Amino acid sequence: MNRVSRTLGRALANYLDKPVQQYTPFAVSDPATLQACLRPGDVLLVEGNHRISTAIKYLTQSTWSHATLYVGDLLRQENPQEPAAALIEADLQHGVIAVPLGKYAGFNTRICRPVGLSRDDCHRVVNFMISSLGMAYDLKNIFDLLRYLLPQPPVPMRWRRRMLALGSGDPTRAICSTLIAQAFQEVRYPILPLISTVFAAPNNQGEHLLKEILHIRHHSLFTPRDFDISPYFKIIKPTIETGFNYQSLEWAQTANPATEQVFETSN
Repeated sequence: MNRVSRTLGRALANYLDKPVQQYTPFAVSDPATLQACLRPGDVLLVEGNHRISTAIKYLTQSTWSHATLYVGDLLRQENPQEPAAALIEADLQHGVIAVPLGKYAGFNTRICRPVGLSRDDCHRVVNFMISSLGMAYDLKNIFDLLRYLLPQPPVPMRWRRRMLALGSGDPTRAICSTLIAQAFQEVRYPILPLISTVFAAPNNQGEHLLKEILHIRHHSLFTPRDFDISPYFKIIKPTIETGFNYQSLEWAQTANPATEQVFETSN
């Protein structure tokens, strides 16, 4: 991008990074409970409350507009100045950075855990993210998203996935979910691969069996939603993991009209 584009991109980034007023969290886990359930290598999805989240939520038809990777205290072991219980993310204004888990206190979040990921491969995924610290955010992503910030952009459903192949493609720049997708592709861990079916070699009985072949989807096509719906990631819910018992809940004896109104307008 040339100097004018970079200047305009930064101005737009500053505008789009402002929070909106209508955000209402419903299922929030406190940082301590969230940390107790997280493991290095987990993907933490966040329901963002910034202006840019509007376009991402529309295009993905999903609650989740941001993705981070949990690395725990690994960074602090090398540098005491680094945050504890750290997440690595691609931030709109600051590029790829490490942030404390408490940054997303008060937000709706979801933990997505890669199932069966070996210790060595988990280490490689985390190291890939750590080695990406300092990369710039792909500002071309902002120009791609800007045209979809209308309340109802005229984008047919079948085109949305292709239109999410955003950014300049510069390997020194990143977008949140595509960077995490690259990290998992380093160890060939599937997220949402393309699957084709072929005939396998005949077995001992001479029967031709069908075999599924997985094809890697380009990392630029991945969105935060994909980790949620992936059949290879387990959803971890802190309330359940820490011992949920519905019989111990204390319910109000009368309905709260104000609360009911909030839920009605949010559905």
